[in-house]
Amino acid sequence: MLAIRSLSNPAARQCLRAAPRAAATWSISNQRFYSQERVAKYDGTKDANGNFLVSLIEGDGIGPEIAQSVKDIFAAAKTPIAWEPIDVTPIIKDGRTAIPDAAIENINKNKIALKGPLATPVGKGHVSLNLTLRRTFNLFANLRPCRSVAGFKTPYDGVDTVLIRENTEGEYSGIEHVVVDGVVQSIKLITEEASERVLRFAFQHAESIGRTKVRVVHKATIMKMSDGLFLNVAERVAKDFPNIEFDAELLDNTCLKMVTDPNPYNDKVLVMPNLY
Repeated sequence: MLAIRSLSNPAARQCLRAAPRAAATWSISNQRFYSQERVAKYDGTKDANGNFLVSLIEGDGIGPEIAQSVKDIFAAAKTPIAWEPIDVTPIIKDGRTAIPDAAIENINKNKIALKGPLATPVGKGHVSLNLTLRRTFNLFANLRPCRSVAGFKTPYDGVDTVLIRENTEGEYSGIEHVVVDGVVQSIKLITEEASERVLRFAFQHAESIGRTKVRVVHKATIMKMSDGLFLNVAERVAKDFPNIEFDAELLDNTCLKMVTDPNPYNDKVLVMPNLY
């Protein structure tokens, strides 16, 4: 997993307010939360030998084993990287699950980290460490390139897709509560600010890798307000990138088409809310 961190402090989130039950309309403001400058960038931190310093979270279970394989691969490729292993065993700080201060300081220093699998208790126990990492470092863009490997036969040849998932909101916000016994409510949080941030990143990433199309994947037919907001922000942001062709597609159609033939998506960057 590769997540991108914004180096600027985002404006404070708007508070959630109880809306009248009859209200079914909403509007998008013309406020810009981000300028034309890049919303995410990496300057790199080097050691005395000129190697880039990378924080390494080996993780749980098979984590240490695959982390060693990754280090072997990077060494064989003579990649100028120096690894700094860190411990993210959760601690309780002010009554909440947190990452040790030493780990936070190390990642803030290096600006980049590679993470192995982290065990998440099912239905009980501490908050997911993956979610804690996202919140701690404001990891707002989950960038997932998928490319065919030469000489390795798969059902599809020539795959070269790029998916970007918003990584801090949506159904993975972890906002849920018991309404009454036997009824649990989970809130899908979508804000204009976070939507603009990940969408602007998607357009900028498309430019940086030479792609001329950005497609928003959504379910605004059903989630008219939340995904509708995301889609409307996308249409506004697209106007700042006249050289990039913008369109949108329902999630159901994207899933069907991609597993049928992923190659038509090779010229696009797909960007979507968290759960998708």
